[in-house]
Amino acid sequence: MKKEVIFATIFYTLSLLILFVMLFWFLKKNGFHEDEFIIGSSMLLFIAVGLGYIVNCYILTPKFRIDENLLHLVKEIFHELNIPLSTIKANSAMLKKKAIDEKTLLRLERIDGATLRLHRLYTELIYNIKKEIAPIEKERFLLRKLIQERVDAFKDFNRNNFELSLEDIEIFADKIGFEKVVDNLISNAMKYSDKTQSIKIILQNNTLIIEDKGIGMDETQLVTVFERYYQLDSTAIGEGIGLAIVKSYCDNEKIKVSIYSKKNEGTKVLLNLSKVRL
Repeated sequence: MKKEVIFATIFYTLSLLILFVMLFWFLKKNGFHEDEFIIGSSMLLFIAVGLGYIVNCYILTPKFRIDENLLHLVKEIFHELNIPLSTIKANSAMLKKKAIDEKTLLRLERIDGATLRLHRLYTELIYNIKKEIAPIEKERFLLRKLIQERVDAFKDFNRNNFELSLEDIEIFADKIGFEKVVDNLISNAMKYSDKTQSIKIILQNNTLIIEDKGIGMDETQLVTVFERYYQLDSTAIGEGIGLAIVKSYCDNEKIKVSIYSKKNEGTKVLLNLSKVRL
């Protein structure tokens, strides 16, 4: 929607500029007279109103209507998806109360985990659709709580250990976007580290630091690391868009992101949260 509004504004402004030039040329050619100026200005105003109406009817209004319909559809889908997930969770909780053997409990735990992951996926889908339609509303959240939740989600992979050193500070930003940033950074740290290496997540002087002892990068790789579809390891699973998402989000939220890395020594990603800390 932003692009269409900008395009319409530029088109309308250029059209008015051309009309003013034509009016000036008309007056200069025929000599300036009060009556001619009134006639010319009236014609210009009439044409400007007509152009404004055309721009509004044929460019902006249909787009706003489509976006409103899409947002309504998204809300309906969100609601419909939430019903079966809630049913699964409720029934799983009831079965847990009656379950006796450990195998059954373990299976129910897996069902709960899969339900949470599915809920997470459709929440992110709704978020991505809404983000394309209108600016996402910012909200308050606790950094340590959010980081702990994301770390707990990655612990299910039974891979790297995590070392956390975080203050309980409050952040005001796009929460789901921030979660995606944290997920991408943790995922990268795990992907390019040996499973025996711990991943450190530290808050220091309003800067969130995610550090690994993985394969690291040289200076050439650091230059292109934020490019979309770039992957440090061509054999790694994924599309290589993680750090591009991180950079885009941080730019929008005025969060300065820095990366320090050495080949075969590891990588450290720093997010300066001064602009989003309350």
